[in-house]
Amino acid sequence: MSQASRALAHAFETGALAAPQSEGRRAFFLRAEEPPFADICCEQSYRPDFLKLKQATPRLSGGSWPLGLLLLTKHKEENFANIARGWSLLEPGGTLVCAGANDDGAASLEKQVGKVFGLESSLSKFHCRVFWLTKGDAEPPSYWTGLAGLQPVSDSRWLSKPGIFSWDRIDDGSALLAQHLPDDFAGHAADYGCGWGYLARQMLQPAVTRLDLIDAEHLALDAAQANVTDSRASFHWLDLAREPAPATYDAIVCNPPFHTGRASTPALGQAVIEAAARALKPGGCLYMVANRGLPYEPVLKQHFAGFETLADNNKFRVTRAVR
Repeated sequence: MSQASRALAHAFETGALAAPQSEGRRAFFLRAEEPPFADICCEQSYRPDFLKLKQATPRLSGGSWPLGLLLLTKHKEENFANIARGWSLLEPGGTLVCAGANDDGAASLEKQVGKVFGLESSLSKFHCRVFWLTKGDAEPPSYWTGLAGLQPVSDSRWLSKPGIFSWDRIDDGSALLAQHLPDDFAGHAADYGCGWGYLARQMLQPAVTRLDLIDAEHLALDAAQANVTDSRASFHWLDLAREPAPATYDAIVCNPPFHTGRASTPALGQAVIEAAARALKPGGCLYMVANRGLPYEPVLKQHFAGFETLADNNKFRVTRAVR
């Protein structure tokens, strides 16, 4: 449980906030972790956190609720979008409660939200801010509301949304990997951690019979489906570090994740590389890019017959590994 989630629970435990007393589903919880009381409809689009919840949905589609809870993230635009969504899900007079870490800018966001809606109250606990507001006549800025939907990226051939890795630009690592992908992909291929689909579209070469786009973030798959419309593509919401791949592959492309929240966790990337090795057919190839300082060589030596460096620009390294 994050510190922000603990601070949110503290607000209810101490009576600063009270849960609704009506029967049935009494509240929604966006970016949910362990709920502070029962009868909460939890939305969690990040697969590892989703799997920790007893009951959850990747996307809450509607309703009119007396209470909404929201865990803030480190991404300002995602917070704007989620506050606008939370506001739209409340019934008139309903309360939206937001909790976030000071290190992620929660105090600054609290001020911005207060200027737009006015705040009911707030508290500070566990190096976090919890603040809440009551739904009245004020409406969120159109910019906030628009961020909840798909947005043009780069040269506008792509669509993305806040909450996805590098949501508003082509990240430098993927751009470098794209320059060194082969032009003879064939058979059944996969994009591990597909994001909004930048690399996947380039993998759909004539000899590819099927391409699986896999990501742990459901928001990413929503965008990828808009960007990759080829009938050979299929989309899978999976935590590759813990769940089996849907098939075995002739080739896999990957920009391994290595961050969870604010913490750098190379073990996550290592687990995804191991998962790629398990899913490749003998002789199949992994094409990956990673920050050059990450300790991935030992796991490549352990799980692949051989590997070579295709590019190294002192920031990122592109590697081809053969199963």
